[in-house]
Amino acid sequence: MAQLTDDCFAFGGQLMSVDDALALIAERLPVLAGIEHVPLHEADGRIAAEDVIAGIDIPPFDNSAVDGYAVRYADLASTGETRLSVEGRIAAGESGPEMREAPAAVRIFTGARMPGGADTVFMQEDVALDGTDVILPSGLKCGANRRLAGEDVARGSTVIVAGRRLSPMDLAIAAAIGRSSLAVRRRLRVAVFSTGNELAEPGASLAPGAIHDSNRVMLIAILKRIGAEVSDLGILRDDRTLLAARLAEAASAHDLILTSGGVSTGEEDHVKPAVESVGSLVFWRLGIKPGRPVAMGIVQGTPFVGLPGNPVAVYVTLLFVVRPLLARLGGENFAAPLGIPVRSSFAYRKKVGRREYVRISLRRSADGGLEAVKFPRDGAGVLTSLTDSDGLAALGDDVTRIEPGDMMEVYLHALLYG
Repeated sequence: MAQLTDDCFAFGGQLMSVDDALALIAERLPVLAGIEHVPLHEADGRIAAEDVIAGIDIPPFDNSAVDGYAVRYADLASTGETRLSVEGRIAAGESGPEMREAPAAVRIFTGARMPGGADTVFMQEDVALDGTDVILPSGLKCGANRRLAGEDVARGSTVIVAGRRLSPMDLAIAAAIGRSSLAVRRRLRVAVFSTGNELAEPGASLAPGAIHDSNRVMLIAILKRIGAEVSDLGILRDDRTLLAARLAEAASAHDLILTSGGVSTGEEDHVKPAVESVGSLVFWRLGIKPGRPVAMGIVQGTPFVGLPGNPVAVYVTLLFVVRPLLARLGGENFAAPLGIPVRSSFAYRKKVGRREYVRISLRRSADGGLEAVKFPRDGAGVLTSLTDSDGLAALGDDVTRIEPGDMMEVYLHALLYG
């Protein structure tokens, strides 16, 4: 696997804005994920590794958009009804007849190839039959109900851009141009640890002072939703020698190492010195709340990110810091989710120089618009502030206060990951 060097992460400084960190990640980190070819039915959610070019037109021939009667527009009367004899019939999948030189109509069905010379189709509901003749009303425009070859996709056009996360609709258009497989980026291999002597596995009995490890469960679930191949490496105790050894071991088989807990400045926060003993720690504080103690660096050529220990801080930093990092390493053209402009129903103050994410729920105001209601508790360890809220209101670095009626950008939980 590819190895990184310290100069890839030459960020410097002790406290960095989120925007500066993400800009440097995009600028200096290489794509680590290799390329493989997979069948279409296995490509959903994968990252396109190359542009997909259409080798044919879609549709590949002029065809009818409706069931009806194909005619030459020039054969229609300038005013009033037109009577034409019906000469032939074309169903989808059949090759149709050429139009006769004499005025005539051809019975045609949706998706059927237009007969040579025909340029307009009357819907069957709009016409009347009289024996072998069809009576056509006036007023239809030339070319009505005809789909032109290439009007959806022109031969030679790019239908999928390299770096796009493939959707079911992308797979449909790939199938329509005749592709049975696609080149995609290999799934990123992410090692996930939790750290802390106080942690116990979910389901285990709790010793005095212990809590169940919820961060690792949440991290793994979100990482899998965004397409990573995750190794659950369990709980690491607060022992820097053991931490260093396990981090070095994980580096050899993964594209990213992700931990939670132990990255602050307390006497029992051992992640920072452990990383520095087997690699380099480039920064360990960001201008973000919740989540300031975020560590980023390299362990034996593999990127490392240490997230805080509080679950809300883990959630925020995973989605707004690690998610763009994963996109860069995985070759994805990542665009952050669009925030929804929503009125605040509350007043709030914050410090300048850091981005803050406030947990909110949405409700209808008296005038029918949406407004954001702040979750009543602010603690970064309050898991119910995630399960009982609709999303996060993002307050920029320069914002110092929000008043009722002010507009905020809100990111809904349901739109932050797949």
